[in-house]
Amino acid sequence: MDKKTIVKNFSRYAHMYDKYSNVQRKAAFELLNMIKKDRFTKIMEMGCGTGNYTRLLREKFKKARIKAVDISYKMIEVASDKLRDKGIEFIVKDAENMNLDEEFDLITSNACFQWFEDLGQALLKYKILLKENGSILFSAFGPFTFWELNSALRSVLKDNSIAAVEFIPMEETKRILFNNFKEVRIKETRYEESFPSLIDLLNKIKYTGARGDGLGSKISLDRGTLKEIEQAYLNKFHRIKATYQVFFCQGSVG
Repeated sequence: MDKKTIVKNFSRYAHMYDKYSNVQRKAAFELLNMIKKDRFTKIMEMGCGTGNYTRLLREKFKKARIKAVDISYKMIEVASDKLRDKGIEFIVKDAENMNLDEEFDLITSNACFQWFEDLGQALLKYKILLKENGSILFSAFGPFTFWELNSALRSVLKDNSIAAVEFIPMEETKRILFNNFKEVRIKETRYEESFPSLIDLLNKIKYTGARGDGLGSKISLDRGTLKEIEQAYLNKFHRIKATYQVFFCQGSVG
């Protein structure tokens, strides 16, 4: 995953993100409901985006010190404006590769880790940053996300696949968690949305994803091909629908 492309696309559409990120908001609420402790004093959020999950963390942990990191300075601008005077320390850094020299009770992230190049190495680094009895808690999209789009696309373009097929599957995510943490908990939720047209779906992906239109860096579509894919979509599913596969993951250092 090209980090420059991620920064470019998330920054370009930061002002549109909240309008299209209703699935990410649903995931944020579900993620927050997994937190049973109420006495975290130092929290690090990785990949905070426009700050919607950050707001929920602040509301739940009113006295905690919260640091929120994102690779996109434009996303941080939106988040810091939204949460001004809330005592959040926002940092523009690559959450996967940044170096820290302090400890946290909770390291958490919503809908970000699917973009990491090496999730195992990142979680090993985060484990070292956790205090005794500290926790990691995150959600990430799985490779079944947008499977309908991938199916329709491949029926027209054969050997091409969308970017989401590269996301880490459930079993691999589980293996990485058990290699690093105790008391691991992982569950899967699938959300579904419908769209008036294929273009509406692609716009949704474009404004909330790190890869342009979400189809992958090697796929470029003209108007005629888009019509073919849309017809294939309707033939297969009778409507333009999209499934979002989300893994909710939790681990403790014991």
